[in-house]
Amino acid sequence: MELYLIRHAIALDAEPGQSDDARPLSEVGVQKFKEVVRGLKRLDIRFDRLYHSPKLRAVQTTELLVPLLDGETEVTPYLATEPSQNLLKGLQGDRVALVGHEPWISELCAWLLTGRRNGGQFPFKKGGVAWLEGTPKPGGMKLMGFWSPRVLRRLG
Repeated sequence: MELYLIRHAIALDAEPGQSDDARPLSEVGVQKFKEVVRGLKRLDIRFDRLYHSPKLRAVQTTELLVPLLDGETEVTPYLATEPSQNLLKGLQGDRVALVGHEPWISELCAWLLTGRRNGGQFPFKKGGVAWLEGTPKPGGMKLMGFWSPRVLRRLG
């Protein structure tokens, strides 16, 4: 499996009384992430399936990735919390993208690569992407690419 781990784009800060789950992307975040998507397209990256967190900023990031998608999107609460076997066992497809949040996306990356949950080794910037290949299980994947949003924007 090719697995792409993507941190959501830049979001607005929560307004007083607003739920963290309801924070939308900022205008700057949308514009910058559109450039990230162009960079991924230039690298000829496509997805069979795109899973995302139910939080609004992940939903909106996913919507921006749809031009790279040959299949369907699916919301999963497992991308809004600590990585688990429940997330991994539900993955389907050969080229799969996961859109989530820190610190969980870094922890997921470390867990899949090393079998340990030390996500600090893989700090994802907002809009950052990691490309992994292998079997989606702890320690079962290898890192093929790790791109900051700035690098992807420059490619686009």
